[in-house]
Amino acid sequence: MTKNAKNAEKQYVYRIMNSPVGALKLVGSDDGLAAILWDNDRPGRVSLLIVAEDGSHPVLVETERQLREYFAGERQAFDLPLDFAGTEFQQKVWQALLAIPFGETRSYSQIATEIGSAKAIRAVGAANGRNPISIIAPCHRVVGSAGDLRGFAGGLERKAYLLRLEGADTKTFDFAA
Repeated sequence: MTKNAKNAEKQYVYRIMNSPVGALKLVGSDDGLAAILWDNDRPGRVSLLIVAEDGSHPVLVETERQLREYFAGERQAFDLPLDFAGTEFQQKVWQALLAIPFGETRSYSQIATEIGSAKAIRAVGAANGRNPISIIAPCHRVVGSAGDLRGFAGGLERKAYLLRLEGADTKTFDFAA
C-alpha cells in the first residue's frame, strides 16, 4: 500500500483556533499535525478525511499553544510531530520549507535547486500551494524571484502579516497575483 493510499484511509480530527490572521482549523491524527486550514481555504486544496471536532486532542492543543507563542513574538521555531500527506515531490518541497529560517525568505527557484530539481520551479510553486501545514511549514516565506509576494492559501495580506511578524520589510514587496 502506498503512503498516499494509507493516508486516504486515515481519519483526522480538528480544533478551531482564533488567531490574529483569522480562524484556523488545526487538523491532526494520532501521528501528528496534518493541516492548518484557513477560513477562506479553497475546497479540496488539502484532502483529508476529517471525521470530528476534538478540542482536547493533545497534538492540536500543543499546536495551538505554540502558535499563540508565535503570534505573541515569543516563538521562532515549532516542535511538533508532523503528519504530511502528499506525493514524494511535495514532501521534498515541504521539507525544504521547514528549513527556511525564521525571518528569511526563499524564492521558488531557490527551493527547486535545493531539492535537486532546478527546472521544476512551477512544480515547486504548485507543491507550495498545496502545503497542508501553513505557518508551521512556512510557505509564507517563499516569494517570487524579484522578492514579490506570490499566491498564498490564506491570501496575500495574511502572508505579508506573517512576514512582518517575523521582521521582514514588506514595504518593498510587490503584491503580484
